[in-house]
Amino acid sequence: MLLSTLLITSLLGWARCQESQSMTPEEKTVIRDQIIEMFDHAYGSYMKYAYPADELMPLSCRGRVRGQEPNRGDIDDSLGKKAMTDVRLDNDVVVSVFETNIRVLGGLLGAHVMADLLRQRGGRMQWYRDELLHMAKELGHRLLPAFNTTSGLPYPKVNLRYGVLNPLSRTGTESDTCTACAGTMILEFAALSRLSGDSIFEEHARKALDVLWQRRQKGSDLVGTVINIHNEEWVRRESGVGAGIDSYYEYLMKAYILLGDNVFLDRFNIHYSAIMKYISQPPLLLNVHMHNPTVSVRSWMDSLLAFFPGLQVLRGDLKPAIETHEMLYQVTKQHKFLPEAFTTEFRVHWGQHLLRPEFAESTYYLYKATGDPYYLRVGQSIVEKLNAYARVPCGFAAVQDVRTGTHEDRMDSFFLAEMFKYLYLLFTDKSQLPIDIDDYIFTTEAHLLPVSLSTTQPPCRGNNTTVPVSKEEDLFTHTCPSMETLFPNNPSFAKTIRDSYKYLTGVGRAFHPLPIRCVDKQPLQSAARKTFNAPKRVSTVALLFLVSHTAEEDEVMPHVVQLISPPFLGRTVLTAGPAKFGLDLTKQEHGASPYTACEPIDGAVDLKGHIALALRGECMFVVKARWLQQAGAIGVIFIDHREGSNSQDTPLFQMVGDGDSTKDITLPFVFLFSREGAVLTAALEEHHNVDVLLLPKERQLGHGEWRHQQQEEEGRRIRQSDSSQSANSDRGPDASP
Repeated sequence: MLLSTLLITSLLGWARCQESQSMTPEEKTVIRDQIIEMFDHAYGSYMKYAYPADELMPLSCRGRVRGQEPNRGDIDDSLGKKAMTDVRLDNDVVVSVFETNIRVLGGLLGAHVMADLLRQRGGRMQWYRDELLHMAKELGHRLLPAFNTTSGLPYPKVNLRYGVLNPLSRTGTESDTCTACAGTMILEFAALSRLSGDSIFEEHARKALDVLWQRRQKGSDLVGTVINIHNEEWVRRESGVGAGIDSYYEYLMKAYILLGDNVFLDRFNIHYSAIMKYISQPPLLLNVHMHNPTVSVRSWMDSLLAFFPGLQVLRGDLKPAIETHEMLYQVTKQHKFLPEAFTTEFRVHWGQHLLRPEFAESTYYLYKATGDPYYLRVGQSIVEKLNAYARVPCGFAAVQDVRTGTHEDRMDSFFLAEMFKYLYLLFTDKSQLPIDIDDYIFTTEAHLLPVSLSTTQPPCRGNNTTVPVSKEEDLFTHTCPSMETLFPNNPSFAKTIRDSYKYLTGVGRAFHPLPIRCVDKQPLQSAARKTFNAPKRVSTVALLFLVSHTAEEDEVMPHVVQLISPPFLGRTVLTAGPAKFGLDLTKQEHGASPYTACEPIDGAVDLKGHIALALRGECMFVVKARWLQQAGAIGVIFIDHREGSNSQDTPLFQMVGDGDSTKDITLPFVFLFSREGAVLTAALEEHHNVDVLLLPKERQLGHGEWRHQQQEEEGRRIRQSDSSQSANSDRGPDASP
């Protein structure tokens, strides 16, 4: 009887959930107010604990200032001692051209546009005299030296005070940049030119886009992810819509909307056709080789591609947008958040979640295009999960690993600029906004620029303008999509598409809305921290060879670093993660100050014949691997640069390549989290020379086994020595040794 009652109750609850898919205005108001409170909590925490630092560290409750906190490699290039609210530009600091453009320049321009609008309306901001625009122009001039290349592609970094080529700049040696880095300048630079009357900014941004377009692979119409800024040759030929390329495609489409120049739309459409032919495998978006696009180059996707359904909405291609978005939503239901990378089987590949807003962005676009309240419920789930799993007393903290829920002391500025904006707009009707949102285009950082900047043709409005459609073009190639065209007498269009994907990840049936609630959750305690200092190198002598089975695809087989020299004698065993490149340690084993190893190794002669210790961060694992192999290392142990990380709290992951062939890498590689790395480096500090084995965990040697092998090896050395002495004695007193 009890079982029947429970079943009936469950079915009734399910039916009510289906009936309540729609959302009342009162519910939307409650959620909108909740989003405002969340923003106030995040931004208020920044102002209270971090201002005027560039970012808030929400676990430490203090600001992150580059040089005063542990280095995060390229991540810190977004920090320029500029602050999010108190911009100072004359700083002797090297910054990312891309990040500074989208975060700081875009923010100044968007703020100027809003301030100018309020001033023109009268009443408010009457004191404003374009101060933000003047600051934006100054920043633009400080970024221009990055474009001083023969190709017109910008350097990836610039010194805000000394530029690029000045001897004091500490930059200008870079030869490569990502496609998105070079191709995501046109909105901000063109807006700056048209608002300030100085055309030089738009000219440089257009030139960079021209080069990328000219260097596309003519057969596939795809681009790679990294290009040489001097000779324009592709360095990484992997092509997708995620990291390294994402906002290049976004800015081609939005440049047409903002500036009204058909050249951007034509280029976007050609690229888009190639994407849908080679990369889109609904609901997946897979990376391919730009020269051989019929073959996928990796079995995982990164979270940055979550913006793409929103871009497809702008183009009017709703079906694949709905399909990919639903796939992403199913992944978030399985893992609470979208992992930084996940496999085609929807397992976690990289467990981080950095509070990225791209999924919320696409949710917003799909709701505005379809009017389907399903997407309001998706937005509600984002709000609830942020409060339940990311909220901490001093803001919101990134998730170090979605499988464990551990936090990272990080709250990027894009979380404030984008996440809350898209969520707020999702639950706000146009009539409730102080501006007509359709008069603006979002930059990749969600700053608003007015489409009135167009000087070549009227801004894109509805589908009032039509053009003949050729056999090679679809309905939306040169027109703006409209609700009437997208949903002709078929209000269930989106649901019909979604239903075929609702069991995609095996989580269960499609979304059932939950009652809205506020969650007051105590933060997870951060892991214990321990930094390390290590000597210059490690001597290693033990080189053994064992055979084992290979790991199943995407299954992470634990490896170990086993310390075998006295006094450890195999008793100290550190859990390590494997690599998908280099020597397969499931077949063979290899028995160190850490190097960053992102450039040629200083003192390589001291490294030759030894196992190298290298810190994670600043560049990809394979880059480090190649430099260390070239330096003569016989193996590499990577150590996590994130303090306090450990194998007990954080699941192992498998280090992967960069999409190109890694057959040239032949060394063995393993990865230690910070706490295990501290054990190893402490041993090095005390004993100076430590011999280690690198091998699969299942093949680690017991203490007795190691002593037995050690005794056998000692016996071989004694017998070898005796034989040598006998051979030498036969030569007579004048024999040469």
